[in-house]
Amino acid sequence: MAGIVTPVLVTGLPRSGTSWTGKMLAASGELVYVNEPLNPEHPPGHSPGVLNATVTHRFQYICPDNEDAWLPAFASTVALRYGFLAELRRNRSPYDLARMVRYGTSFTLGRLGGRRALLDDPFALFSAGWFAERLGCRVIILLRDPVSFVGSWQRLGWTVYFHELLEQPLLVRDHPHLAALRLLVGSQDRLAKAVALWRAARTTAIDLAARCPGVLLADYEHLAADPRAGFRRLYEWSDLTWSAGAEERVMRACTATTDGTDGTDGTGRTGRTGGFAWSGLSRTAYQPMDSRRALAMAATRLSPEEIHRVRELAFAPE
Repeated sequence: MAGIVTPVLVTGLPRSGTSWTGKMLAASGELVYVNEPLNPEHPPGHSPGVLNATVTHRFQYICPDNEDAWLPAFASTVALRYGFLAELRRNRSPYDLARMVRYGTSFTLGRLGGRRALLDDPFALFSAGWFAERLGCRVIILLRDPVSFVGSWQRLGWTVYFHELLEQPLLVRDHPHLAALRLLVGSQDRLAKAVALWRAARTTAIDLAARCPGVLLADYEHLAADPRAGFRRLYEWSDLTWSAGAEERVMRACTATTDGTDGTDGTGRTGRTGGFAWSGLSRTAYQPMDSRRALAMAATRLSPEEIHRVRELAFAPE
């Protein structure tokens, strides 16, 4: 991968703050923001101009054993080489064409201007080690408190389908703790399933950070409580310039008036149930927010009984 300028990957479970964090890093002016290339829904996924490979699962697992298609595809993505012909062959709706112009222009100008790629992708979580080791990414994994995480999912009516993880043999081989999720396959207990996903993601993140020098853990609550100190640390990790302009843009975005949403990943503002839902040209949930107020609101989404249950399940002995 010689010759590629170090890209940045921001990942973590959906609703853990990856869009917010990615946009705050992009405020440096030194990165080109690439939203969820591994999202299996179109858009933002299935856009070969951005990533010329076929995504078949949420949390698609990539490792050296199956990287033949993924490595060249992501090498082009992080090199900011947009595939105009590949995109036109697959996607030709007015929306897709507008998105192609937007991303194609962003990639081209970014490459010519010496900017680096920033991948904001919660679906890269379990593959984060591969991104660090094979693509040379500086990886940031967002972790969120289980109560605010589960409350956010419950408010949106989201659930998780564990078969999308368990039907990937290489993923279960390399992250054997995921096998415990089989006990909840078919369960209608959305709260218990969300907590189980949170536990699995936390175990994975801690393991990856311990063995991969290119992976850094970041706490969503700490970032929201003190965005100035938190983002300065992430800028240093990502080799970005913490300029007066970047600081001003970050602080302005993190103290904005909010309409009651928490500003983290996934829009879901219609309250639809089921899986995941995104809207907007960039398919990102980020919006300016008062990060401290968002923290206070997160604790109001579950009843006291639900909060107690979440904490019991989240921190029960293995």
